[in-house]
Amino acid sequence: MALRRKKRVARGAWLVAILVVVVGSLLPAASLPMRMLDRLQISDKIQHFGAYAVLAFLPAVHERWKFVAVAGFGLMALGYGLELGQLYSPGRSYDLADFAADAVGVCCGVILAIPLRGAVRSLFGIQPD
Repeated sequence: MALRRKKRVARGAWLVAILVVVVGSLLPAASLPMRMLDRLQISDKIQHFGAYAVLAFLPAVHERWKFVAVAGFGLMALGYGLELGQLYSPGRSYDLADFAADAVGVCCGVILAIPLRGAVRSLFGIQPD
């Protein structure tokens, strides 16, 4: 698989993950996916942290640092925007602590990707930044 195609697949997976987070964040509380998620009995702060850690991790393992930095700030802005959007979703509410969990998740996702960058970049033949 050519490098360009690998990057497109990686970026496509990242965009799908972002879409899942956006849709999940704006679904009404009474929707089936939200009720199923509630059955897991996992703190919503952990859910926010995990989702945003994954969203930050995916580009951080292979993209250039400038892209990773912009993406990280963009993900934080997305988290805040989705919290505001929840004001208009039935049964959902704005919670600044959720945004904090998103931001910490972004930071941890990037930090967790750092030791894996070299291996992923050499595996896919990506030149260092």
